[in-house]
Amino acid sequence: MWLHYAVIGLALLALLGVVLEEVIHINKAKITLFLGALAWILLFVSSHGGPENQEAIIHGLESNIAEIASLWLFLLAAMTFVAYLNKKGMIENLIYLFLPKQVSERKLLFLTGLFCFIFSSLADNITATLVSVTLILSLRMDTAKTLRFAALLVFAVNSGGVALITGDVTTLMIFLQGKVEILDLLMLSMPSFVAVMFMATILSLGLSGEVTVQQRRTEVRSVDIIIACVFLSTIVGTIILNVAYQIPPVLTFLFGLSIMFLVARFFNDDIENDPILEYIRSIEFEALLFFLGILLLVGALKEINVLESLLSMYSLVSPVVANYLMGLLSACIDNVPLTAALLKSGITMTKAEWLGLTYAVGVGGSLLIIGSAAGIVAMSKIPGLTFGKYARYGLALLGAYSVGYAGVYLLANYVI
Repeated sequence: MWLHYAVIGLALLALLGVVLEEVIHINKAKITLFLGALAWILLFVSSHGGPENQEAIIHGLESNIAEIASLWLFLLAAMTFVAYLNKKGMIENLIYLFLPKQVSERKLLFLTGLFCFIFSSLADNITATLVSVTLILSLRMDTAKTLRFAALLVFAVNSGGVALITGDVTTLMIFLQGKVEILDLLMLSMPSFVAVMFMATILSLGLSGEVTVQQRRTEVRSVDIIIACVFLSTIVGTIILNVAYQIPPVLTFLFGLSIMFLVARFFNDDIENDPILEYIRSIEFEALLFFLGILLLVGALKEINVLESLLSMYSLVSPVVANYLMGLLSACIDNVPLTAALLKSGITMTKAEWLGLTYAVGVGGSLLIIGSAAGIVAMSKIPGLTFGKYARYGLALLGAYSVGYAGVYLLANYVI
């Protein structure tokens, strides 16, 4: 029993370390990595003398490391693409095509929400966040306004992919278990979009200024266009190959990354003073280490069956309420193992209730900056965006999440 309390205590310490990062001045990646590794060491120490238990711990760690490695490699490929296109000015050019030269701050906020929502429907959440962060930082607004845009960014990115089996891992998991169908999932788009616009409306209050977009066009070379096309083809290919052949997205992105390297070499762009492999060094490894620590902790919690104990909630309240609460919980606990535990539990729900859960675990992570990959990436890229400052928008985020969840419930029960 002491082990359960110890691992849960380490997880709480990690959360506290992230919240108080500005006070204790210790990088969140260092804290979570230390505590995550320590949690697994305690699991092994506690299993000493019991061969069967130790074998289960080894299997659990291997499984956890495999999941982390898959995520790391996917992020490495996506971030390398974005780093290259960003340095070559391709993303900046795209942004200037999207934005007018002069626009009010309120209109700009709505345009940003729309852009993030649509782009995250086409790309994965990490790539959509990286591109959207580039958009926000290019506007060079003051910190307070930038943080408003960042809060909308995280919520819109998480909302955009929830209706597609390739847009969110948890959506794919629920679909593969036969709980919902593709046409059912498409219904999530409308309430998700309404929730994003609701969030934008709240955040737009008090904005009255004008923003002048400094439009600087970068010369585009043929090799840059080809690599941009490789990036887009990789995104589309990931969707098609995953749906048709269940090929993991990480494999498709690594294949696309290798093509990017070969294209640069073929066009003699892989030169000594600008080698293509150097763009891997531009990746935000602090965010990757933070991911590593968090996922190690979540894996340890899963190993001691803490996540499964949460399922008792469904015997206490109705599935509609329980699903809503699971969305709130997914802001603190990784939504993938949480969803996996729910699917393995044998819970019986209607199709409308499964759609509600799909929205809840896909969007609920937006409530805390550390609750989703989009939030973690945004926090690592936007100066001044911390756990505490993001939490100031907690009521607005909770309101938007609630509006979206209510919309899903009403629409699903009306249509199905």
